[in-house]
Amino acid sequence: MRGTFYCRAEASAPWGVEMPAILGCMSFHVVVEGGCRLEVAGAVHELRAGALALVPHGRGHVLRSGPGAAVAGRADVLPQEYLGEHYSVLRLPGGGATSRLVCGVVEPERAGAAHLLDLLPPVLVVESRDTGLGGWLTVLLGMIADEVREDRPGAEAVVTRLADVIVVQAIRGWLDTGGTGPGWLRALRDPQVGRAVSLVHREPGGPWTLDRLAREARMSRSAFAARFTELAGEPALRYVTRWRMHLATVALGRGARVGELARQLGYDSEAAFARAYKRVVGVSPGSVRARAGEAAG
Repeated sequence: MRGTFYCRAEASAPWGVEMPAILGCMSFHVVVEGGCRLEVAGAVHELRAGALALVPHGRGHVLRSGPGAAVAGRADVLPQEYLGEHYSVLRLPGGGATSRLVCGVVEPERAGAAHLLDLLPPVLVVESRDTGLGGWLTVLLGMIADEVREDRPGAEAVVTRLADVIVVQAIRGWLDTGGTGPGWLRALRDPQVGRAVSLVHREPGGPWTLDRLAREARMSRSAFAARFTELAGEPALRYVTRWRMHLATVALGRGARVGELARQLGYDSEAAFARAYKRVVGVSPGSVRARAGEAAG
C-alpha cells in the first residue's frame, strides 16, 4: 500500500468532520485519546482511545464527538496546518472534552492488494483489548501517542510509518480469523487448490486449462473442479478470467494500452480480449482507459 495522506486531528467537543469518498482507497482512524463516533453506510461505530477503524471501500463517512454534533466541513478542504506535503494537523476547537486521532488514506499499489481489500467488511474496527490482537496494537498505539504528544523532530516519519504498520496488522488479524467465507482467499489456503491459485496469480497470462490446473494441484480433473468451486464459490476457469479482468481494470486505470494487456494476459488478439473484458466487466476496456484519462486530467 501507499499512503497518500495523513492527518493528526486535535478536536474538542462538540465537533464533527466529513471524510470524502475516495475511489480505490482505504481510510483509517487511530484514536489516540478521548473518543468519537464513526458513521458510515447508515451504521454507527463508537470508538474510544486504543481503537483503530478501517473504512476500506473508498466510502465517504463522518466522524463526530457525539450524536447531533455539527459537521464543520470536509476534512480535505478545512483549514489546517501542513507540516509536510502529505501530513497535516487539523484542529477542531469546541471547548469541551479533547480527542486526538491520527487519520489517513492509503491506496493499494498492486492489483492483488486491491483484490484483497474488496473482501474486507464495510468497516473493520480493532480495539487494543481484542484477544489476540491487543498486544501489538497497544504497543504501536502507545508509540504513536508519545509522538503526537511530544511532537519531536521526525514525528511525521514515525507516525506515518507506524500508522501503515497498524493498518497491515489489522488486515492480518482479520485474515487470521478465517471469517472471509467462500472466495479466492479460502481457495488459496487449501494445500492443493492453493498451489493452482498461486500460479494463476503469478502467471495470469499462462495457457490455463482445467487439466493443467488440476495437474498443478496434483488432483484429478473432476476432483479439482469440484473442490475449487466449493472453496472459491465459482468454477476455476471463470476465476482465471475474472482475475485477468481485475488486473486489466487496475492497469487500464493507470493508462495501460489495450493491445499490450491482451498480450500480457494470454489473448490471441485485442478483439478477443475486448470481448472477454466486456463480458465480465460490462463495459469496453477502451472506455475504462478513457475515463481514467479524463479523471487524471
